[in-house]
Amino acid sequence: MVRNIVFDFGGVIAPISREKAVEAFVRLGLADADRRLDKYHQTGLFQELEEGKLDADAFRQKLGELCGRTLGWEETQQAWLGFFTGVDGAILECIEQLRRRYRLYVLSNTNPYVMGWARSEAFSAARKPLDAYFDKLYLSYEIGVTKPDERIFRFMIDDSGMKPSETLFVDDGASNVEAGRKLGFMTYRPENGEDWRDALQTILAEKPYGK
Repeated sequence: MVRNIVFDFGGVIAPISREKAVEAFVRLGLADADRRLDKYHQTGLFQELEEGKLDADAFRQKLGELCGRTLGWEETQQAWLGFFTGVDGAILECIEQLRRRYRLYVLSNTNPYVMGWARSEAFSAARKPLDAYFDKLYLSYEIGVTKPDERIFRFMIDDSGMKPSETLFVDDGASNVEAGRKLGFMTYRPENGEDWRDALQTILAEKPYGK
């Protein structure tokens, strides 16, 4: 029985483009952005931001040192938003329908710059923030650890009271899906940017549902 669905954010709810993000950070002044940025798991100060070891201002200061100039919040946020290619309203409508039957969560490796957009009215054409579509968001920079580390999953399990055996975990990262599977979650791995609506409904049709 599926009672809960946990979605990744980047790649599943909001398609991502590493290439466009690299271009955005190069424009910001980070010449070696191609070496520093990853689609699924960041490194260095980018990882420190997503783990909450650096707050937004400290990250901006250190990034500015690498770029050789002082960076503003807005231009730094715009560079981060270079990862995202837009949000499909049909996906959000599907999520709203799913929420009538299931408890829905987000489990994401992310940071305050991205969430500053996602948790605002600018996120969707309906002027609804990401929070409006889910029961709760579990965000790496707030929890202090990133996927695929087991600890972020266990934090979510303990906080929500969900049972992994009753939860479908949807993520486009292979290592994240494997980590979820090891903890007992049902898993589904769509491709980045895939319209997963029909495939997800097929999976759910095989299971009784209910809150």
